[in-house]
Amino acid sequence: MPRSRPRSPLALVLALGAPVAAPLALAGPANAVPQTTQTTQTTQTTQTTRTTQATRTGEYTVTALKFTVRAGGRNCVVDADLYRPAGVDAAHTAPAVLATNGFGGSKSDGSTDAIGKAVAARGYVGLVYSGLGFGKSGCLVSLDDPRIDGAAASRLIDYLAGTRAADDGTKADFVTKDGKGDPRVGMIGGSYGGAIQLATAAVDHRVDALVPMITWNDLAYSLDPNNASDRSVPGAFKWQWTNGFYLIGEGQPLLAPSLDPSRVNKLTCLHFVDDACETIRTLNSGRYPAAKTGPMLAYARSVSPVSYLKQVKAPTLLVQGQSDSLFNLNEAQASYNTLRAQGTTAKMIWQSWGHSGGLTDPATGELNIAQGNLETSYVGKRILAWFDRYLQHKKGVDTGPAFAYYRDWITDPNRTYATAGSVPTLSRKLYLSGDGKLVDNRKKVARGSREYRNWLIPTSHSESSLAGLIGLPDPAPHDTAGTYLGWTSEPLTTATDVVGAPKATLKVVSPRTERVQNSGDAADKLVLFAKLYDIAPDGTKTLVHRLVAPVRVPDVTRSFTVSLPGIVHRYEKGHRLQFVIAASDDAYGGNKGVKPVTVTSAPDDTGVLELPVVGE
Repeated sequence: MPRSRPRSPLALVLALGAPVAAPLALAGPANAVPQTTQTTQTTQTTQTTRTTQATRTGEYTVTALKFTVRAGGRNCVVDADLYRPAGVDAAHTAPAVLATNGFGGSKSDGSTDAIGKAVAARGYVGLVYSGLGFGKSGCLVSLDDPRIDGAAASRLIDYLAGTRAADDGTKADFVTKDGKGDPRVGMIGGSYGGAIQLATAAVDHRVDALVPMITWNDLAYSLDPNNASDRSVPGAFKWQWTNGFYLIGEGQPLLAPSLDPSRVNKLTCLHFVDDACETIRTLNSGRYPAAKTGPMLAYARSVSPVSYLKQVKAPTLLVQGQSDSLFNLNEAQASYNTLRAQGTTAKMIWQSWGHSGGLTDPATGELNIAQGNLETSYVGKRILAWFDRYLQHKKGVDTGPAFAYYRDWITDPNRTYATAGSVPTLSRKLYLSGDGKLVDNRKKVARGSREYRNWLIPTSHSESSLAGLIGLPDPAPHDTAGTYLGWTSEPLTTATDVVGAPKATLKVVSPRTERVQNSGDAADKLVLFAKLYDIAPDGTKTLVHRLVAPVRVPDVTRSFTVSLPGIVHRYEKGHRLQFVIAASDDAYGGNKGVKPVTVTSAPDDTGVLELPVVGE
């Protein structure tokens, strides 16, 4: 029986409308400009005669440019804006910053435009452009493919190098160079505008500094996550997020009328490359035979940093959001670990906001580029220091610690970030007892078995994935009795800070699954959802940032390991920690057919939950 979904893609697009696209870049009010900046905007190519005094007060010109580039076997017109600080010319050059929009946005949306303003006001040449398939840029949406989107961005770097002209014939001779044809250039942006930085740096080593924010490491994990250690099969389809973005892409005529003909794919989808179309169709089918899932996973990973990070040499400051069920903290940590292991300079910050919350209204003191608070926010200061060190070549600049994370339980905005030399490791073990308790010693584990079973419709709710982006209310997380199992600790005797990705080792019994799990269709394997609740003394339950860990169990006859999404959370004294495995979640695809599950515990053979607790 096909997996059930509570809402159709058509209903979702009606709920979405067009406004969801713009916030997917960097956060901030759409029309805000840096408050300490005076701006002079013009579409003329003539350089202002203002002196360096004008540069210090933040004046700049904005020039609309177009570039025809070859990418993915097509000629693509790229629509861009050049932000040039006053006083910057061939005799007084400046480093450049390249940026593009989040998915569904353009160079002109408030978030992306704010980047150009912010960097120009601080003396950098800004080149902000609409990504392929968005705004007034041509060609199909190709998911930040380094072979297509990365190649197009590289041609814009040629312009900054002065080795190619814009379509109007103008060239740039005012960008600082480290050698012939090698401009000093950094990149910054969020989400879709984050992955493009890594894709560009993989194909063009002239990039000198990267600041990718709230972006992905592996789209196969992002869109169809399997948090089991074996990721050779798909996980649970993240249908709300995926279909939302798919419909934004297919709805481009509504968002950008009079599309360039190169943006229409008449063979499959309207506006995506063929492989992206086949991926969405396979995911929506709910069936995953090897002949389909192998190519799907291979394609999703080919357009993801997981496949090409080995080519990235530019110093990279990764900024990821704690409130983000689309691209969770594990994605940034995976990229961070890879970059560090290969010797690429990398540091990482876990800020508060992401796709699931705070993106358009960050907490007090948090980064909001559109409000111009780079100098007054922790993340903003770190970004400025990164560019000072790697674009201005100020070798004495301190770029900060290897790892920093936002703490929402600290009220002083000047103390919300804690720092460390590395991400905390797993340090505390808890055991799943047969009586439903979560205990701190194997000897306390009671023998026993408990069962849950799924229904043919979802019975657990973690989130309405797009509610935070479009300002809709979202019911509190909940689970239906009989369709989940929970293990609850005693009240904590001290406040406990968990920073990082918890891990669980589990063994489940499911005879119905065992009979069909080797059918050759991954959809016949068991799906479950692991998660952690915080239970207050009054019984109020909080699912931290509404995050869950979908799992397609590799083999129900063997134990398996689950990596839960990374969190930064304080469990206060007197609160209890609850570990839950649920049969379903309405934001994801689920089980095919009813599959009862039993979990058995004994002191020498039971599930284990491991937590990265700070201070232990």
